[in-house]
Amino acid sequence: MHSPWSRRSFLLTTSASALALTATGLLPSAEAAAADAYEALRAKWRTLVLGDGFSPTAEPFKSRLAELGATARQLHDTMAPATGSLWPDASYADPEPDTDQESYGYSANVVTGYSRLNTMAQAYRQEGTGLTGDAALKADILTGLDHLYTQVYNENQARFGNWYSWQIGAPQHLLDVCVLMYDHLSATQVANYCKAVDHFVPDSAVGSYTGTSTGANRVDLCRVLALRGVVGGNSAKIALARDALSPVFPYVTTGDGLYTDGSFIQHTTVPYTGSYGSVMLGGLGMLFSLLRGSSWEVTDARRQIVFDSVEKAWAPFLYNGLVMDGVAGRAISRGLSASDAKKIQADDHLRGHPIMSAIVLLGQGASAAENARWRGLVKGWMRRDYYSPPLSDPSLGLTSLARLKGVDDDTSVTPATEPTGHRLFTNMARATHRRPGWAASISMADPRITYYETGNGENLRGWHTGSGMLYWWGDSYANGQYSDAFWPTVDPCRLPGITASRKPLADAAGGDWGASLPDVKWVGGASDGQRAAIGQYLKGLQSTLRAKKSWFCLDDTIVCLGAGIVCTDGAAVESTIENRNLGPTGTAPFQVDGVSKPTSTPWSATLSGARWAHIGGHGGYVFPGGATVKALREERSGKWSDINKGGATTAIARKYLTLYVDHGTAPTNGTYAYQLMPGASAAQTAARSADTGWLRILANSDEQQGISVPAQGFTGVNFWFGGTVGPLTASAPCSVQISEKSDGTAVVCVSDPMRAQTSLTLTWNRSVSAVTSKPATVTSATTGASLKLTFGDLSGTKGATQRVTVTLG
Repeated sequence: MHSPWSRRSFLLTTSASALALTATGLLPSAEAAAADAYEALRAKWRTLVLGDGFSPTAEPFKSRLAELGATARQLHDTMAPATGSLWPDASYADPEPDTDQESYGYSANVVTGYSRLNTMAQAYRQEGTGLTGDAALKADILTGLDHLYTQVYNENQARFGNWYSWQIGAPQHLLDVCVLMYDHLSATQVANYCKAVDHFVPDSAVGSYTGTSTGANRVDLCRVLALRGVVGGNSAKIALARDALSPVFPYVTTGDGLYTDGSFIQHTTVPYTGSYGSVMLGGLGMLFSLLRGSSWEVTDARRQIVFDSVEKAWAPFLYNGLVMDGVAGRAISRGLSASDAKKIQADDHLRGHPIMSAIVLLGQGASAAENARWRGLVKGWMRRDYYSPPLSDPSLGLTSLARLKGVDDDTSVTPATEPTGHRLFTNMARATHRRPGWAASISMADPRITYYETGNGENLRGWHTGSGMLYWWGDSYANGQYSDAFWPTVDPCRLPGITASRKPLADAAGGDWGASLPDVKWVGGASDGQRAAIGQYLKGLQSTLRAKKSWFCLDDTIVCLGAGIVCTDGAAVESTIENRNLGPTGTAPFQVDGVSKPTSTPWSATLSGARWAHIGGHGGYVFPGGATVKALREERSGKWSDINKGGATTAIARKYLTLYVDHGTAPTNGTYAYQLMPGASAAQTAARSADTGWLRILANSDEQQGISVPAQGFTGVNFWFGGTVGPLTASAPCSVQISEKSDGTAVVCVSDPMRAQTSLTLTWNRSVSAVTSKPATVTSATTGASLKLTFGDLSGTKGATQRVTVTLG
């Protein structure tokens, strides 16, 4: 056994050899310089893959390295090259190669083979694995590379199954192994592996910014091309990879990519900040770092858009270390995989940690001010992640672990506090609301944003996640609400916040890859950055359900209204107020109007005339004027394989406490109204209910929904049609939110969620002495006993809020 050369020793040796050859005339100086440049990139990539700045004898690295060694040893012991497989449990010999689900599995096993070799190569190169420099392990790695090349991943093989396996999954792992084992590869081996990559990932893969070559996929393809150039010493490939990144940078107005409002879309219709967006951010961070300081450095000035998006696009969806599930697409169904020997359950926290690491890496190429801010953000998220501490994340690679540990140990970094405010992402029908002690997120669907995404046998029952799902988390409680086996055990027709028909739907109903889009136009809202009025005209997936849903996001509550609920499916229609995951044994106390209810399971009751309810350790719910609500305690069981064909088949159970409004089987004008008060005590909830003047519901109909809260100077109205609601009159559909300030000013926020109005007049029956600022869309403003605003063409504003600041009379 021997220790591998350090990066510095290797560079010194190869440089000395090149100089010696140059002196004898055997290697021209230009070629020597090129050889040094490629080796410098290989050395840098090894560092990016293996990590640096940590001691292999210090925790948590010592244990993680030992685990890496144990895994590699197990792979070494079980590797058995045979026709059609490198490991017996990962056959790639597809008897009927095509693009069906079975072929997807066979092509995935090609990736599995290279992934396992990558694990073995890392164990060989890392110190402290117990296999560092092991000759037998090295021999197996080289044998495995040649086996896969000869049998399946070569220039004569036609691809089958999933395109991703051939163009991204397999070549990324293959090229990583080539970099890690480069000093043990023959020229023939390098040439062969490069020919295979060239075959499956030709230059034309990035020839146009369309199809599967956009967003995160484009970054992944560029990574393959760049590393192929680094391994094969091909400058043109590296330059192509660098240049092919440029289409990723600019803001987009349709389809995949980053939008000016912070939205990120992949697969044309899916909000994907927390999954594909994570891949894109991490990939860009690695490529920027790899090429920085080289002759291939990324110099496109538009890369600043990526830096800007750290705080505009990613940070709003990170909370206490987790990334919100509403922007994770079908990744929410990837909990416990049937093929994961370590039995690590993925969740929103484990998806959030790699994003934090990517932000740290990206910061190394950003401005000093950006880098400092981002490190503060990351340290704050880490310190507040009590539920799943990042430094104990079993799925986090050593490199990411080292980056996060470096931030945690950096005494010059002050943890950033959790901000307050509202962010409305109109281009992906999402919103986030942050208040002291809690955060929430709303997921909707419209003609541009799918109900949900299924595909590859994943997220088979995510049908209603875009039907107004209202997620929320506390600062020091309930951070495991959606992490603890929520998705395979929750009733998919009773997701918190949604209105849905219980009409039976088939797994993957609506089609793969976000195929189903609701034929609605009014989805969006208006926000001043702290509060918001949000609305969704809901049409059910494969259902006759119709509903108008509004959320008014305020200082300590979210007021939820529903109206115009109709359906002729012949199935029960329900609006779910809450569905709290209480864990395997949870018995959270529950009281209604001050009366404690049973904590045993199962239990159910119809609560007639209920004015408020409270779930201990979670929060309160207020029903203005009283409501008939159904309550349910139940234990629900399920399997990850129920919602993901690759999921574990072991049954798991969780207890739930559910509150919902039963609209019956044929509602013609169903309604609901409630306040959600995260973190509120029972006393606070009761007091809010008793203060009958605190909230004024101005309208809750199929035409308009609106409220006012005089104590907060708030008025919000969603005009589904023009009309008059309280002090506001609108000539056409729009969303309006007004915040009156203590300094005698007010901010009037207006949007056109339909993106269709060519003219709009809004009148506010309030004395206004002056308009101090307004957008160009306001063509006239009349003040006096009332304020009259005339807007021009709003159809091109993408539903963005138009802010007008006035001085009150």
